[in-house]
Amino acid sequence: MPPDRVRARRLELGEHIRAAREHANLTQEAVSLRTGVRIATISDIELGHRAALIDTLFRIADAIGVPLADLVREERPPLPREAQGPPDLPAPGPP
Repeated sequence: MPPDRVRARRLELGEHIRAAREHANLTQEAVSLRTGVRIATISDIELGHRAALIDTLFRIADAIGVPLADLVREERPPLPREAQGPPDLPAPGPP
């Protein structure tokens, strides 16, 4: 069983896939037919119950018609200031 943070990220990925699929007016069956991936597998990925292989994610993104980055983009809150590292330094050269 993966750690909670991994399961949460799987669920977020699944939500992105489902939202993109629904936005494209596609059913899981249509995505299955376009990808060759079983409907049960697509359902499990959307529900966060299954880890998806990168090749499967490529196929799903192509079938839905979205960039893979749109599916895997994480929506995390910004890090606290102290965790961001040193502040940006001014560019070298005359002011």
